[in-house]
Amino acid sequence: MIILPAIDIKDGNCVRLFKGDYNTVQKVCDSPYIAAQSFADAGAKWIHMVDLDGAKDAKLVNADLIADVAKSSGLMVEVGGGIRDMKAIEYYLSKGINRVILGSAAVKNQQFVIDAVREYSDKIVVGIDAMDGMVRAEGWIDNSEINYIELAKRMEDVGVQTIVFTDIEQDGTLAGPNLKQLDDLVHEVSCNIIASGGVAVLKDIINLSELDVYGAICGKAIYSGTLDLKQALAIAHKI
Repeated sequence: MIILPAIDIKDGNCVRLFKGDYNTVQKVCDSPYIAAQSFADAGAKWIHMVDLDGAKDAKLVNADLIADVAKSSGLMVEVGGGIRDMKAIEYYLSKGINRVILGSAAVKNQQFVIDAVREYSDKIVVGIDAMDGMVRAEGWIDNSEINYIELAKRMEDVGVQTIVFTDIEQDGTLAGPNLKQLDDLVHEVSCNIIASGGVAVLKDIINLSELDVYGAICGKAIYSGTLDLKQALAIAHKI
């Protein structure tokens, strides 16, 4: 299982949210460059970056900063937030980003996902964000009528190989991941599943690895000090 420490960008700052609420924004590091370097120093191979402004505004906002942080880190990087067209995908991939995450687009424009997967194959990841099992979009503001497993199956059918699943109720809470929903998802689709939201302590990393998920995103737990990234990486590597 891979561990992906997270860097969320809002107004150029490295921040965290509580349950996706933009009103709870909290700066958690002096600079995204410092955060990325600390992750590299701990032994991380990947980082997960999100343009929060982009997710809300449905366009790239912090893309230049994200691309520069990614380049300076020397790590493999996946990026989400505001990626709504092929031009945005092309921008990130041209800057050396390894994978781009399509979130709202998967709900609202399936043809875009189909075209992106056809063009870029496994460089395309779909982010599925759900509350009470129902998918949300546009920076988690818009509700939909789609169950998260139903959307995952649709994405699998069009060739998506990797899905980032976030239970919004757990995100930023340090309350532990939603193991039940993740377990159901892992058994319903053949895609690689990256768990996001709620990771707090090393036991969460162990629990997720036992579900046979492909990866785990860790954000607030690292910044708050409840999770030692180096230890988490060591555990994930062993299991």
